[in-house]
Amino acid sequence: MDGPDEKGNDGFVKEPRPADVTYEHTSSYDKRPNFEELKRIEAKRRRILLRVELPFWRMLLFWSGTCLKEISEDMLVWVTMSTYAAIRIIANTLDYVPEFATALQGTNIGVLGGFLSFFLVLFVNQTNDRFLAMYGFSKACSGRIQDIAGLARAQLPPEVGNTLVRHFNAAQIVGYVGLNAIGQGSPYSKTHFFDEYNERHKLLSKREMKMLGHHDMDNSGLCMKELCTWCEEDITEARRDGHIDRYQEEYMHDRILEFRAAMDGMYDYTDQPPHFFYIHFLTLLSALYLPLFAIDTACSSGWSNETYWGVDVVNGVIVFLQCIFVVGLRSLGTKMIDPYGDDLEDLSVILYVEATLEICGAIMIPNNRLPEC
Repeated sequence: MDGPDEKGNDGFVKEPRPADVTYEHTSSYDKRPNFEELKRIEAKRRRILLRVELPFWRMLLFWSGTCLKEISEDMLVWVTMSTYAAIRIIANTLDYVPEFATALQGTNIGVLGGFLSFFLVLFVNQTNDRFLAMYGFSKACSGRIQDIAGLARAQLPPEVGNTLVRHFNAAQIVGYVGLNAIGQGSPYSKTHFFDEYNERHKLLSKREMKMLGHHDMDNSGLCMKELCTWCEEDITEARRDGHIDRYQEEYMHDRILEFRAAMDGMYDYTDQPPHFFYIHFLTLLSALYLPLFAIDTACSSGWSNETYWGVDVVNGVIVFLQCIFVVGLRSLGTKMIDPYGDDLEDLSVILYVEATLEICGAIMIPNNRLPEC
């Protein structure tokens, strides 16, 4: 796409938008990754997605992007396994059966495990629905931009269409930056994300950046809202200049409003994660259940002359598998709550942005048609 020159002459004269006061929003220390780090995370993320069709034995050889890393760092797993190991060591050294071991034979820990399993699976299903919904919002944003690019190429003069598509692509990138203002924050910053793409693709001129200067792009979604309004103004002015009729104008407005609604959906989901009460409830149940399960399993594995190291090992594996199930499901659900972070399991925002820019560029280039036979 042809970008504006340094003075902001984009071939389409617009009425100046009000920007009486501008501010420089800078941070003395920003922990968010730079663009190269974001690209490395994205590359790892895409490689992990390609693993899903590998044979099972190859999947077991991976460490990154698996539950093993989370389980190895979870204190509850270590406490549970240590509890089991301590009881079994005592059981192999004593020459009698303690009274508490006999009393525990009447307990039914399996009932608690059944309830916990139900709530954990429900939690994962809920967060997976959130994750897929937010993925749908991201792809919808990209799709609406491509719709506008196609319509602009077919119905608008090149300079008018280029301006509209530039503003629309900028709105998408700015929208991801603005997610930092809510939820757990966003790794995509103005300096290391938007400015990189703006410099490469000339999305906004210096004059247009100054017009947006009264918004804090890193901590607000208002820049995205204003850019959507700019796009609507571009379309309205195109209709006034006779480039499109009212029906075409309304159709384009609908595409922009659908984009804004999808972006708002991303903000809404990010701003309202699952209730902390529910997550604390699951964490509390897990913290009580796993040690109790370890105690129950260890006490039922034999004492004194009835101990067998093979049984101890097998039951230890069973306890560890239970830890994988409980902690793994809880970690999986927690990771899917915020898909716009810097985890390897999060959505591929850079891919969506760059794919949209590439497709729009292919659409808007004047001489990309196949030669006539």
